[in-house]
Amino acid sequence: MPISSTIMSSILYSGPETTAKQIEDAFKEFTARENIAIVLISQYVANMIRFLVDSYNMPIPAILEIPSKDQPYDPAHDSVLSRVKYLFSSESVASGRR
Repeated sequence: MPISSTIMSSILYSGPETTAKQIEDAFKEFTARENIAIVLISQYVANMIRFLVDSYNMPIPAILEIPSKDQPYDPAHDSVLSRVKYLFSSESVASGRR
């Protein structure tokens, strides 16, 4: 069964020849579309546009960074994990706990 053009227009395959500009454009397009609820992006590719990923603050679509098969996972660069740590540290400070 062939993949529909709608599904294919929701996918960006990145390779060595993919530029940061192409990734930026796809990220902006995917986060602006109403028919996308989750954007999956490898951490390696997310690092190429880290300023966009970190500045994105809308709940939908959710941005999930996944490990790359070719690059090691680094929790220090995971935007979701960083936000969770921030929320818990802010909550701890607000409640007087640490």
